[in-house]
Amino acid sequence: MADDHFAARTPANGLPSPPLPRKPGERELTGRMVLALILAFFAVIFVANGVLVHKALSTFGGVDTESSYKAGQLFAREVASAEAQDARHWQVEAKVARAADGSAVIDVIARDAGGAALAGLTASAIFERPTDRRLDRPVAVGEVSSGHFRGSAESVAAGQWDLAIELARKSERQFRSVNRIVLK
Repeated sequence: MADDHFAARTPANGLPSPPLPRKPGERELTGRMVLALILAFFAVIFVANGVLVHKALSTFGGVDTESSYKAGQLFAREVASAEAQDARHWQVEAKVARAADGSAVIDVIARDAGGAALAGLTASAIFERPTDRRLDRPVAVGEVSSGHFRGSAESVAAGQWDLAIELARKSERQFRSVNRIVLK
């Protein structure tokens, strides 16, 4: 029975079958050629990854703050400042409109908890682009009357912006507000 099984796999004469004839210029695939092809494939992958990693790291380092340690130390101070701001119960309203020349005009009205205009404050504002700090636009703000401030910023493109408003008394920040707005 074992002989019948062997006979089915070999030619009738019992000798192994001869290799198929090769065409002229055709090369035989050897183990060295397979190894060289695999190494060349991975070399191309490593080079492509190296180029992509270099481009990614050279265009954006991923750093949002210069020192996260210092930012962490300032966090407790910011929390205390926010709690003091909440305790004052100030009412601050800001309106943004486009002027005829295309600049963005801001009107800020600040009142205390009783609704009286706040005096003795200085105001500052900035349009911050949520996606790119390099596009931020400061606003030149001046006091129109007690508790009423007005300012304008040139070259503020249409789109989403964060409007950051700060009110200070004797260089000490008393109020800070950051709101997302859409300029048209």
